[in-house]
Amino acid sequence: MNAEEERELRAELERLKQEHRDLDSAIEALLAVPGYDRLQVQRLKKRKLQLRDQITRIEDQLFPDIIA
Repeated sequence: MNAEEERELRAELERLKQEHRDLDSAIEALLAVPGYDRLQVQRLKKRKLQLRDQITRIEDQLFPDIIA
């Protein structure tokens, strides 16, 4: 991987982490409202899990697990 690819992956990683944090806040806000929409919360949680998977894949590319 060259330096440009690494920079792009790091930028994407930071964007995904920010979106993950934003979803956390959105879910908390929805849960605080009486009579919240459970389907919407479920969709946000699913999206959050998808983001976590993408974050893990990028971290694995940037920081490979080297067994010596």
